[in-house]
Amino acid sequence: MAWNTEETRRRLKEAAVAEFAEHGLAGTRMDRVAARAGINKERLYNYFGDKERLFTTVLADELAKIAAAVPVGSLEDVGDYAGRCFDYHRENPHLARLLQWEALAHRDREVPDRERRAAHYREKVAAFAAAQSAGRVTTSVPAADLVFLVMSLSAWWWSVPQVADMVTGAAGPAEDDRRRAAVVEAARRLAAP
Repeated sequence: MAWNTEETRRRLKEAAVAEFAEHGLAGTRMDRVAARAGINKERLYNYFGDKERLFTTVLADELAKIAAAVPVGSLEDVGDYAGRCFDYHRENPHLARLLQWEALAHRDREVPDRERRAAHYREKVAAFAAAQSAGRVTTSVPAADLVFLVMSLSAWWWSVPQVADMVTGAAGPAEDDRRRAAVVEAARRLAAP
């Protein structure tokens, strides 16, 4: 029976996402990733190399997923965009944790794949700048700052859920909907021309 390489890679990456989100780069063990995926550890190393390369691959894939799922588009409504970002993070809270682990692991060194990732963020900034030029978004705040503020508004709930619960109340479907509405309204007011 032939080995299904793509299925194996998918299972290993899913297991790695869970392990890295739980334990970070330093705390993740390759044998746990392989065991979680039900795949031989040797195959994991063959496909992805070392743990650092696996983390870089996993994070790049996760960032590509949010970029595809939540395109900035023509930015007719910054609040709608912020709400869609909030929804994505609500459904994928592991992304905020992966980014926090990356920040800890790369605090004093270069972030892998930086230029490609920065190019993606420049596209978002360009969309906000175009909306500013069209008069749909305030020009009193630089476009790059607006992008970062909207990203923060929508993702921070999932980055520090314990603080969100202490400040705004325990999470749950009704509370998450209320939080989303607050994010949408805050983003609209922040970006209003």
